[in-house]
Amino acid sequence: MLEKIQELDKDLLIFLNGLGSETYDKLWLVITNQLYWTPFFLLLFYLIYKKIGGKQTLYLLLFIAVLIAFTDQTCNLFKHTFQRLRPCNDPEVNTIIRVVQTRKSFSFFSGHAANTMAVATFLFWVLRRYFKYIGFLFLWPLIFAYSRIYLGLHFPGDILAGYFFGALFGSLIYLVYRKLKPQYFPG
Repeated sequence: MLEKIQELDKDLLIFLNGLGSETYDKLWLVITNQLYWTPFFLLLFYLIYKKIGGKQTLYLLLFIAVLIAFTDQTCNLFKHTFQRLRPCNDPEVNTIIRVVQTRKSFSFFSGHAANTMAVATFLFWVLRRYFKYIGFLFLWPLIFAYSRIYLGLHFPGDILAGYFFGALFGSLIYLVYRKLKPQYFPG
């Protein structure tokens, strides 16, 4: 059963990665770089600040920092436990796929997918009553994580596991946030 899942994972990687072309490589290298998302984050937190105020925004940022640290460390624990090779380093597929970027670290599960999904999930739960179209925020982890497949850095299974853990952690941190919020920051 596990072999069949891994085979499907590799086949899906080959298909999705094969959709790329040199024409778009630079675009996906920009998309995968977190620094280039800074204007998006600044706009998002400006809108949040305008809607919920300064104290609430700082409180929200504190929870996001804890969430990212927790998700990132859990991801590293999984990577060092499972030690799955990244597609760019996996001899079974690295000659078949387009390798646009390489990394030496392990692959399972994707920290990019986990962190972005965790933050998107947490923000969705917190902000859904303030913003009508907050669901569009989930486009961010989808685009961001696909860049990892495009570049040859993650298998789709790494991304899906990252999404699962991110959504789980984002929801759990939201429950803590909701429980503590009235106590420390009423309103």
